[in-house]
Amino acid sequence: MTKEDSSNTEGSFRDRISTVDSEGKRNWVYAKKPKGKLFNQRRILAIILLAFFYLAPFIKYRGEPILLLNILERKFIIFGVAFWPQDFHLIVMSIITFLVFIVLFTVIYGRLFCGWVCPQTIFMEFVFRRIEYIIEGSAAKQRKLDSGPWDFNKIWRKTLKHSVFFLIAFVTANIFLSYIIGMDELLFFYTEGLAAHAGGFAGLLIFSGAFYFVFAFFREQVCAIACPYGRLQGVLTDKKTIVVAYDYVRGEPRGPLNKAEGDCIACNSCVQVCPTGIDIRNGTQLECVNCTACIDACNSVMERVKKPKGLIRYDSEEGIAKGQHHIFNPRSIAYSVVLTLLLFFVGLLFAFRGDFEVTILRARGSLYQDYGADSISNIYNFNIVNKVRTPIEVDFKLESHSGSIKYLGDKLTVNRGEIGKGTFLVIIPLSELVKSKTTISIGLYTNGEKVEDYESSFVGPNSLDN
Repeated sequence: MTKEDSSNTEGSFRDRISTVDSEGKRNWVYAKKPKGKLFNQRRILAIILLAFFYLAPFIKYRGEPILLLNILERKFIIFGVAFWPQDFHLIVMSIITFLVFIVLFTVIYGRLFCGWVCPQTIFMEFVFRRIEYIIEGSAAKQRKLDSGPWDFNKIWRKTLKHSVFFLIAFVTANIFLSYIIGMDELLFFYTEGLAAHAGGFAGLLIFSGAFYFVFAFFREQVCAIACPYGRLQGVLTDKKTIVVAYDYVRGEPRGPLNKAEGDCIACNSCVQVCPTGIDIRNGTQLECVNCTACIDACNSVMERVKKPKGLIRYDSEEGIAKGQHHIFNPRSIAYSVVLTLLLFFVGLLFAFRGDFEVTILRARGSLYQDYGADSISNIYNFNIVNKVRTPIEVDFKLESHSGSIKYLGDKLTVNRGEIGKGTFLVIIPLSELVKSKTTISIGLYTNGEKVEDYESSFVGPNSLDN
């Protein structure tokens, strides 16, 4: 900050968050309805994300939902690909990669996620606050309504607003549940009747109540108090991190239009539209979610007063101080490359994930056995994990030598997501063997089609080595 800016803020150092007054009471935020280029872009993205969230449980691929996070049965479907407990290593690697991604992304881009993609912001700014504007009017009308008496006008507006809020919360709770148990199970839940599922319905009401409380009352406090990512941001950001920032070099000293020495005319438009109630001109703050509402508001004012846009913009503290207004620098580009490689790595893990996991091992401690007059046999144990959506009939065939495979029991059928175990004999004529230990290839066939070849060892008499 400049000396002028320091003098303007002297004696007003913040010792509390913007939504709490000096007595520790809640300062309710009445945010002015934002508008502008960036807001329009955010609205389009929000509509897409909300549409996907509410419609995805109804979309099926091969008879199953495209997204399912069934923790109870340990079954997960991500964009049509089913994952089972045997894929736990992929989940662990994905979580580790995701954590690294969060750290690097925050170091470069600050809380860009919070303002554009975070469900809290999406629901608050593009669902609940939109409804509030429709029912109660502008920010000024909302303030007047809240401070006024409980007359008929206030009662019906408040009743309607909170009824709609809870209805949305209840519908959303059902959608969340459908991601866990599936939409078919959820519909069956209602078909059987609430009496048969009293516990489940009670859980739905509790979740709906919590969701309603967050967006009807707790609101922006989530970002400043409850969200761990908001706290993490303060540790990860530095002078090169890209944030929504006020250009104090260009803007200070601020004042009315006809008296201002800097470009800031002290109109407070940026403060009026802020959904967390901060003044971005005081620098990066814990409550700021990088929603860009202040950018749109300031650009609109700058356009009207015939001054350059960008007094508030995406930039780094270093960029503002040095006047180097470049979002992408060698550091951000390098980190972005790392982020891309991480995503590519996880993508490869999922892309090369097989439909089956097969282990074929010669029975521990077993030797060869004579089988007929001219053949010998080895005994093998096998495990197979079925990761596809349908049951499979398992068959093994000897591919590398003349011979056969004999099952010690019936052929195996493995249901989806289950592990099948069995035992078989590999029988090979002595004439096919040239040494006591031979590598053999066994083909896996499912439902009559060859899936993959697996190698194992086959032992014979030591005399074959002579």
